[in-house]
Amino acid sequence: MRCPGFRFPLQSVFKMAASTQVSQEEIEDLKEAFAKIDVDSKGHIGTGDLTDLFKAANLPLPGYRVREVIQSLAATGEQHEGMVTFEEFVTVVSGLKSSEVAKTFRKAINKKEGICAVVGTSEQSSSGTQHSYSEEEKVAFVNWVNKALENDPDCKHALPMDPNTNDLFTAMGDGIVLCKMINLSVPDTIDERTINKKKLTPFTIQENLNLALNSASAIGCHVVNIGAEDLKEGRQHLVLGLLWQVIKIGLFADIEISRNEALIALLRDGETLEDLMKLSPEELLLRWANYHLEQAGCTKINNFSSDIKDSKAYYNLLDQVAPKGDEDGIPAIPMDMSGIREKDDVKRAECMLEQADRLSCRQFVTATDVVRGNPKLNLAYVANLFNKYPALKKPENQDIDWSSIEGETREERTFRNWMNSLGVNPRVNHLYADLDDAMVIFQLYEKIKVPVDWGRVNKPPYPKLGGNMKKLENCNYAVELGKTQAKFSLVGIAGQDLNSGNKKLTLALLWQLMRRYTLNILEDLGDGQKVTDDTIVTWVNSTLTQAEKGTISGFKDGAISTSMPVLDLIDAIQPGSIRYDLLKSTDLTDEEKLNNAKYAISMARKIGARVYALPEDLVEVKPKMVMTVFACLMARGMKRV
Repeated sequence: MRCPGFRFPLQSVFKMAASTQVSQEEIEDLKEAFAKIDVDSKGHIGTGDLTDLFKAANLPLPGYRVREVIQSLAATGEQHEGMVTFEEFVTVVSGLKSSEVAKTFRKAINKKEGICAVVGTSEQSSSGTQHSYSEEEKVAFVNWVNKALENDPDCKHALPMDPNTNDLFTAMGDGIVLCKMINLSVPDTIDERTINKKKLTPFTIQENLNLALNSASAIGCHVVNIGAEDLKEGRQHLVLGLLWQVIKIGLFADIEISRNEALIALLRDGETLEDLMKLSPEELLLRWANYHLEQAGCTKINNFSSDIKDSKAYYNLLDQVAPKGDEDGIPAIPMDMSGIREKDDVKRAECMLEQADRLSCRQFVTATDVVRGNPKLNLAYVANLFNKYPALKKPENQDIDWSSIEGETREERTFRNWMNSLGVNPRVNHLYADLDDAMVIFQLYEKIKVPVDWGRVNKPPYPKLGGNMKKLENCNYAVELGKTQAKFSLVGIAGQDLNSGNKKLTLALLWQLMRRYTLNILEDLGDGQKVTDDTIVTWVNSTLTQAEKGTISGFKDGAISTSMPVLDLIDAIQPGSIRYDLLKSTDLTDEEKLNNAKYAISMARKIGARVYALPEDLVEVKPKMVMTVFACLMARGMKRV
């Protein structure tokens, strides 16, 4: 599909500029941007530098729009011999600041000849690769973000976004909305004090995007191929991909037996609790939907795509989970089922969604999304419905060993998020169950440059008879690689330990994988020079000494519990970055230590260090995790020019 060509008459922009005020603060920001390009301080730049100037001013424009700016300047007599003065640049920006003009300007960009906002729109990337994104997903995510952050004063500059435009890609460009969404999905991931919210410049925006990307990685998002520039420039497929990961993590947070014991009601005859705990959130959601459909005497479904297209399963699911009125004083919300008899699929879906709206659960899908069976959006729709109305009761009088239901430890969560951030496939939901065939371990070996002979690996799906033996063979090979190729210390560890989920021994292997991965990064930056714990401590103390700050004795130094050595190192790497007035350094309570640690971890990520450790690891001075924090900061420090 092609749209007719469109050219916005930029001359009208300049005529309107005179009536549009630019604040003194904005002029100062524009001066700063202009000075970066006008390196010789001549007071003008060449038109060929306009693209870089717009980027420096945080107003990136596509090349064809910059060419139109140049043509319009020439047509109005404001361009002289290929030069643009600062005053002329302010005039252009002033015109674009007009709300009506800016709206039209965005439309002009969206209507560039040959590109239309349709389902599966393809955008040509800078590398020449075709990428696609779903218009339906963009609309769904915009509506979700608008609702989630509607009362957040820090997002008023970007919200509400218009789902029918490309507002989303612009709104994500300064990092604030993304940081907020990360905190909604996993509360307290980002210390709010570290988000730059006012008087944003290209530099402070870059910091926000660093903070968002490194924090997204820390909660398990795969961000290896996404950079701050991608978000700043609003590359649609990357923005939507990252935002979906963040939203999904939030939606799935409570679909976990250790956090919602009522899910045990989904146990089937002949199953053990261990069997149920191995299910992924997606599998649990399907089990949950079928549980209620079975209660309603309806046919079960196998997926959230083709099997829900007629909306009938959804109708019955809504009727089952809707409050019936009980002793807790929750009023009943009766469902009108008459629409299930509607003959037209789209009309039936719309009637169903009207009932979902009565439960405030209409999010993520339109009637068309249901009829088309969009699997991603329908999964999100069902997850949101589960989170609001699980309609499950914790079983009583059943022979269940409740003590076996343990929540995830901090260490386990750190390792799991680290693995997922590297893009392992399949995604790790349950640390031990998902490693029982060593497929993820093999991928991690390749990440640390240990070659894997894939010819020796048994690949899923595994047969019902003898399947576990195939997994055990993989685990034996994984331990063999660790001992012979990676040179890990795996005394007393056998393949059976991985296969059966021996927690202590599995964590011992994962720690050595994570440690090697971290040290490899440092060695790559240091031209292959071997790095040890002592190397890191020496670098840390040298950097602190040069900045006239106190040093550490090692990763067990008690002073680390205050986070001050970490904060001082961050300030040494990027002078002036730490707000010491927000912190307390002596006679700290446990709460004050945690407060410092939260700030330290977020600041490390903000300056560009991909830290996976948690604030509690600093407060409790966990040597292993402390080492990774300093190692990541060392990697960031070594990148300085």
